Amino acid sequence: MTDTIRISVDAMGGDNAPRAVIHGAHLALKERKNTSFIFHGRQELINPLLDEFPALKAHSIVRHCEMVIASDEKPSQALRKGKNVSSMWQSIQAVKDGEADVAVSGGNTGALMAMSTFCLRPMKGISRPGIAAIWPTLRSDIIVLDMGATIGADARQLVDYAILGSALARALFDQDSPTIGLLNVGTEEVKGLESIKEAGRILAAASGAGFTYHGFVEGDDIGKGTVDVIVTEGFVGNIALKTAEGTARQVASYLRSALSANWMSKLGALLATSALNALRRKMDPRTVNGGVFMGLNGIVIKSHGGTDEVGFKSALGLGYEMARSHLIDKITEGMQRFPVSAVTDLPTPEPEASA
Repeated sequence: MTDTIRISVDAMGGDNAPRAVIHGAHLALKERKNTSFIFHGRQELINPLLDEFPALKAHSIVRHCEMVIASDEKPSQALRKGKNVSSMWQSIQAVKDGEADVAVSGGNTGALMAMSTFCLRPMKGISRPGIAAIWPTLRSDIIVLDMGATIGADARQLVDYAILGSALARALFDQDSPTIGLLNVGTEEVKGLESIKEAGRILAAASGAGFTYHGFVEGDDIGKGTVDVIVTEGFVGNIALKTAEGTARQVASYLRSALSANWMSKLGALLATSALNALRRKMDPRTVNGGVFMGLNGIVIKSHGGTDEVGFKSALGLGYEMARSHLIDKITEGMQRFPVSAVTDLPTPEPEASA
């Protein structure tokens, strides 16, 4: 029997919390029996929901926290008033204290990153943490980072993200040397910002140190699955993510309209029910919900705040897999492989609050 994976959950984080959180945990436990949960939040709201799911209740502990971080609070304000006392902070603290293997929250992204960074601290050699997302493509799932932890990135940060992304690919996809691409406005070496070109030169020289550097990639390479890991800065990465989610919903809406336009199209839809259901599942953003906070001394998963129980189940499942595959050990090993001389001459950026 595999060792139990302990998940610390901010039960109050997200638009539909705590019901979507508790129901999502129930669904997650059905798929992975060797899971236990620590729910942080208001007991008077959490306990009645746990009573609806006796099997989940038997695998759960509830830690009362009266304070909840609002979705519109600035990271600095949330950190100042929520440190040590909020459900978000306590969910992260459980990882630091060794009570849990991973923390999951659907709360305020900026606040979660600020608290995670302050509580767990960046790993040695990592200039700034990033958020990685699992992205479905025509080939297979890939990893894209940064998804919005930091707006703007210099060459050092892009190299950090490449190291972190390759470690995540090795943990998730069991690849010894995943391919890395830098997102750019063109594939030619002369194109792009100087920070991207400098990061490309460093990664090209270090290719083989736990990853294979592919070169520059463009926006359409994300959907093609040209490489295993795509590296970009947070502003571009977040826009790409939201654009992809919006496009998926747009295409789904077009498809529904087309298949219900007349009796012929309705008949065609009926005959193709199995294929359409498979397509619907493939395009459902809830099935790949969850961003991994990379580069910290502990694992934190950010769930989409507006998701339902199916999406939260996916975020919990991602956290389970990250803990089970010993992600932190793989990142540490990746840092040891990477030639230190490649980045020692680059300046370390000043710390900055996440957006």
